[in-house]
Amino acid sequence: MIKNKIAIIGAGSVGATITYTLSIRGLANQMVLVDIDQARAEAEVLDITQGMPLGNTAHLYAGTYQDCGDAEIAIITAGAKQRPDESRVQLMDRNVEIMRSMTASLMDSGFAGVLLVVTNPVDVLTYVAYRESGLPREQVIGSGTVIDSSRLRTFLGRHCKINPQNIHGYVIGEHGDTSFPAWSNVTFGGVHVGEFCPGCPGGCHQDDLRAEATEYVRQAAQQIIKAKGSTYYAVAQAVAIIIQAVLRDERRILPVTAVVSDFEDFREVAFSYPHFIGHRGIVLDAGTKGRLQYDLAHDEKELLRRSVRYIIEHTERAGY
Repeated sequence: MIKNKIAIIGAGSVGATITYTLSIRGLANQMVLVDIDQARAEAEVLDITQGMPLGNTAHLYAGTYQDCGDAEIAIITAGAKQRPDESRVQLMDRNVEIMRSMTASLMDSGFAGVLLVVTNPVDVLTYVAYRESGLPREQVIGSGTVIDSSRLRTFLGRHCKINPQNIHGYVIGEHGDTSFPAWSNVTFGGVHVGEFCPGCPGGCHQDDLRAEATEYVRQAAQQIIKAKGSTYYAVAQAVAIIIQAVLRDERRILPVTAVVSDFEDFREVAFSYPHFIGHRGIVLDAGTKGRLQYDLAHDEKELLRRSVRYIIEHTERAGY
């Protein structure tokens, strides 16, 4: 395994933007971009490397699955694109078979690192990748609701006129329509949202704010897809944060998709929840088997159960 080598599978808008973002952040020493369209991968590599003399440099090349065997991290981004008004789960039938094929080709290379799934529906496909790869569950994660949580902070920052970096909170459950912000744990500079809102000069009703924010998070991607076809900039930033946490062993808390077998009385399932992320993926000696334990309100617990049931239903529909 080559330290700080990253394999990106898929040279579409998401894969190429992730490659570019990792490049300008200087996170990798070596990156290989793999795509069924070799010419597309080579063109993306050429476009990115021609700017490297002006910033961070890395060895970036277009390759094949066989070039992924010694990578520390593999990122799967390839798959069918989400259409306007199409839910992420409706993508599933088209993308499950693609995920099986990509995972098999990746594992044939001898890959033994951390596998990060970005392709949607990410919760179901993370479980597919876990089952098909044979890797330990802590090494197979999905981008999850990292981007949803960032969207929540963006909305609240603009609405409340606060730097979103001082807003902390997570969107959990499915990366999709059954996701929800865990309001019981949202804070503004350490002050709980319930305590902050009454003193805010904005004068908005807290219940209305929560409803608007939840709807914004759920519909943000569709708004972008309708206008320009796909989302990729913010997704790439979210992926870069996960990659940084792995490569630098940060033990950072991020709401990634992870395979969980001990959530209440549910079967084994992959869903998005705050986990400690480090060198080998999920840090098992932190929290409860790598998961952050915090108190959810009664209604939030039921929302999480509903979301997990929804993911399980579609995981079983996919044959797992």
